[in-house]
Amino acid sequence: MPQLHCYVPEEIAAQLQQKAERLHLSMSKYLALLIRKDIGNQWPDDYFELFGSWEGGFERPEQATYEQREVLF
Repeated sequence: MPQLHCYVPEEIAAQLQQKAERLHLSMSKYLALLIRKDIGNQWPDDYFELFGSWEGGFERPEQATYEQREVLF
């Protein structure tokens, strides 16, 4: 697996380290997760099976009237 190297300011590195620790991940695994999420462009499995499965109707409920408010100028 290729290794990537990058430089970030110390405060950014500290924030990344804290988030990785909260998730019980190493910094390397946390960064790999972020990259995977960012460049991932595939649809989740069974995503398109939802289309066409709705059997209900679409009705807009009655809209409420707006109250008249005092002008503050």
